[in-house]
Amino acid sequence: MTYHMTFRGAVVPAEPGQSVGAALVAAGIRDWRSTRKGGRPRGLFCGIGVCFDCLITVNGIPDRRACLTPAADGLHLTDTPVTAEDPAPGVPAPGDSVAGGPGPEAPAFGGPILGSPAPEGPAVGGSTFKSPASEDRVLGGGEARGGHAPSA
Repeated sequence: MTYHMTFRGAVVPAEPGQSVGAALVAAGIRDWRSTRKGGRPRGLFCGIGVCFDCLITVNGIPDRRACLTPAADGLHLTDTPVTAEDPAPGVPAPGDSVAGGPGPEAPAFGGPILGSPAPEGPAVGGSTFKSPASEDRVLGGGEARGGHAPSA
């Protein structure tokens, strides 16, 4: 199932498990906001929610990090307006908790703000696209099959 979001009047496709930022970059869109000093374009940079370069407006809610916002069918994405209040690196955007996740008024995955049910399964989360982990990667390789743990 492919999701369809809109940005700057164009339909942006997204796959389940992708973030909004990953879907925009996959569609060839590299920027969706500008710096307040110099008007330099900004988009996906760190991809893990640390730098705040990827802020975007989702369904009318500004300052959402595109790298942490799961793609969902029907999302309306717009450029985040440049303001004097743009967060500096390391300063949480409105609605973000100190720990870096969305605050109570902005659920991390779907819910009332995004208008979609919460996704489930191992592919949810991350910065771009998470494929399910194999048993070897989850359990540390040979140990899962009776091998020996490395000695310290």
